[in-house]
Amino acid sequence: MTEPVVRIPDAKVALSTASVYPESTATAFEIAARLGYDGVEVMVWTDPVSQDIEALRRLSDYHQVPILAVHAPCLLITQRVWSTDPWVKLQRARAAAEKLDASTVVVHPPFRWQRAYAREFVRGIWRMADETDVRFAVENMYPWRYRDREMLAYAPGWDVTRDDYRHFTIDLSHTATARTDALEMVDRMGDRLAHLHLADGQGSNKDEHLVPGRGTQPCAELLERLAAGGFDGNVVVEVNTRRAMSTTEREADLAEALAFTRLHLASSTSAKRPGRPSRGRAVPGS
Repeated sequence: MTEPVVRIPDAKVALSTASVYPESTATAFEIAARLGYDGVEVMVWTDPVSQDIEALRRLSDYHQVPILAVHAPCLLITQRVWSTDPWVKLQRARAAAEKLDASTVVVHPPFRWQRAYAREFVRGIWRMADETDVRFAVENMYPWRYRDREMLAYAPGWDVTRDDYRHFTIDLSHTATARTDALEMVDRMGDRLAHLHLADGQGSNKDEHLVPGRGTQPCAELLERLAAGGFDGNVVVEVNTRRAMSTTEREADLAEALAFTRLHLASSTSAKRPGRPSRGRAVPGS
């Protein structure tokens, strides 16, 4: 039997509900179903539906769109969502993921002013990860900049590969804003890379979340590398469509992002599998 020319990895392509902002979480499910996404990642934020497990389950069942990941409420605007205690937020995100059959909880590193949380964050994430099959995938961030000044807003740091976590999320808009090499970061993550936020950026001070292919990030190259390596995590389109002048324009952007992802998330069967660093848990404090 002839071997197929193209191999499609097991990775699912999901739509982040943040990609339809300022429209609602419910709208994201509707658009994901209409465009043919494999699922959604729920950004838990100020929309009450995003915080309601039963409402999310009903949306998933109605549109036949599975929830693949839950993004914990880590943003400045969500400081009071699901408690003001950051550990309670993560516990509730884990419970939501378990009840919704989502494989992953995405979490940002703490803000520097969350001192007690930051001190325990690495150990605490390991502890929580040991209590569940849900992956806690810690996401790379970026330094905040204003004119010629740079502020390190996250602790232990925005480059999460400097610390020891079981699973990582890489966000290509964040690598653009950080002005760091995305492929080198992926190499450092190795087989602990579990989750991809696919977006683009041009290296400005703002976290742009452009449609992939419209910036300077190696979106296509990374997708092709992950496909050749048999990546089985989630690829989540997380783009900014706030400037869309109409629903039609927003959907066109999200359809373009999905087409880009599917095109490059396929590899020739002759493509060489890239080597991956071996997984190894570092000794805490080393």
